[in-house]
Amino acid sequence: MGILEKIAEIEREISRTQKNKATEYHLGLLKAKLAKYRAQLLEPSKSAGAKGEGFDVMKSGDARVALIGFPSVGKSTFLSLMTSTESEAASYEFTTLTCIPGVIEYKGANIQLLDLPGIIEGAAQGKGRGRQVIAVARTADVVIMMLDATKGEVQRELLEKELESVGIRLNRPKPNIYFKPKKGGGLSYNSTVPLTHCSEKLVQLILHEYKIFNAEVLFREDSTPDEFIDVIVGNRVYMPCLYVYNKVDQISIEEVDRLAHKANSVVISCGMKLNLDYLIEQLWEYLALICIYTKKRGERPDFGDPIIMRRGASVEHVCHRIHRTLASQFKYALVWGTSTKYSPQRVGLTHIMEHEDVIQIVKK
Repeated sequence: MGILEKIAEIEREISRTQKNKATEYHLGLLKAKLAKYRAQLLEPSKSAGAKGEGFDVMKSGDARVALIGFPSVGKSTFLSLMTSTESEAASYEFTTLTCIPGVIEYKGANIQLLDLPGIIEGAAQGKGRGRQVIAVARTADVVIMMLDATKGEVQRELLEKELESVGIRLNRPKPNIYFKPKKGGGLSYNSTVPLTHCSEKLVQLILHEYKIFNAEVLFREDSTPDEFIDVIVGNRVYMPCLYVYNKVDQISIEEVDRLAHKANSVVISCGMKLNLDYLIEQLWEYLALICIYTKKRGERPDFGDPIIMRRGASVEHVCHRIHRTLASQFKYALVWGTSTKYSPQRVGLTHIMEHEDVIQIVKK
């Protein structure tokens, strides 16, 4: 029996089993086995076949955004509108067969946008180059899920399921569980909150499935068995996702209103160029980027060439970005902007910068 058949059998078993107190251990074991088989499925085969065309693109710019969606939802049209790159677009499916990169220039930042081939159902098992598409998506900072507004809900559920099965978790925080395998001493199990989904016996069963018998486990939140399995496996990617409903010019205004009010969703029309500016604004928020301007002593700030950093960056990060030796020669910095109590404020290396702050660094 191959891995795919084993996965299908376990999924059938999970759907057949009633969820109640008596079956939770059985379900927990099944989920652990399922995660194990899926991990095996993603490992590249040992026998090296003929080397095909390279798929991944070198990371460039300040952030990376992956466009994922079913064939013919408007990904290539969106790339051509947003960037100076022309991606072939036509009314038939699978127009794009490889990864096409483009660059969005916004607020002084270069955001790399990847137009990936359309995903079909069963992509996680390798159908239609699905495995390579999903592997590239794992390296992105934000995923834009392109959906056809005329059949959005079905597509969204299928795509979420495909990404879920390969370890991409969308719009979800990392589970707050401390887990550390040890050399001996058995299982040390603790929780700082009352647990409703997991128990010590279930945790032990799941760990035994992974052949881990000595470990330290601390639950800091009420997590499910699935989240605990994610922590054990350790190769899960947690990333923000923006659901973009394209072709809204083909549906009623009530339906547009309903889609626009959903969480993490934006409605656009590439054909009529509607709402694209709002989408870019939202993308900027999701990427959590900030612009920082530099200033030389006795001169005006250089507003033409900002330093692009992630939200939460400190003065030390800015020093490293300018030059790697600057932090060691740092004496103090003067900062103008919203992160200070008054302008200019004299700050140290640990000061957290905010969007559009101006910094002047004084060396020893």
